[in-house]
Amino acid sequence: AFLVGSTMGALLEWKRNNWGLMVAMAPVLALSAIPFFIFGLVLQLLVFNIDREYPLVYGYQQGVLGWPDWSDWSFILSVLKHGLLPALSITMVSLGGWAMGMRGMMVTTKGEDYMVQAEAKGLPERIMLTKYAVRNSLLPQVTGLTLALGLIVSGVVLVEIVFGYPGVGGQLVQAVSRSDYPTIQGIVFLLAFGTAAATLVLDLTYPLLDPRIKSLSN
Repeated sequence: AFLVGSTMGALLEWKRNNWGLMVAMAPVLALSAIPFFIFGLVLQLLVFNIDREYPLVYGYQQGVLGWPDWSDWSFILSVLKHGLLPALSITMVSLGGWAMGMRGMMVTTKGEDYMVQAEAKGLPERIMLTKYAVRNSLLPQVTGLTLALGLIVSGVVLVEIVFGYPGVGGQLVQAVSRSDYPTIQGIVFLLAFGTAAATLVLDLTYPLLDPRIKSLSN
């Protein structure tokens, strides 16, 4: 959602008069106002009316005994098939926010002096877009991605409940209802560690996006 939404936002601002992009953004922005779990319910109704044999709940095909066999391709395909709708629920709703955030940053970036100078030098449009505009506009987007990693867990919990998906969020809800404190502590620690690790990785990518950060640290 981050990559696709940021790309759409950058192109939407760079090519303002492209009616195709503007028409494509309309449903994306409408979806961004819908909660994850509500869009998940809508997807379930749509898919049920189209293909009533498509799995709408759980994480893999029922009837698997013992531990799941990840060496079995049929099981892997079943997991992917069951996880498609929950993933779409989160991804499609998130696109609009990332697209509008990137578009807003592109508006600011296009008015900077270095963009005017690049245009005066006659640089190719592709270079101006990728090397100048997008690269500088991505920095706030990466910061927003860092913050979103922790906040998305609350939305995922409701999506897991709607689809009956055996994920970490659903396990956390069950642990809270049973007052299972060791499980709660373990899941919270796992989520905190994952968020911190992802934040560290994103921070390490900052110098790649903006060399000025690397020079200042030196």
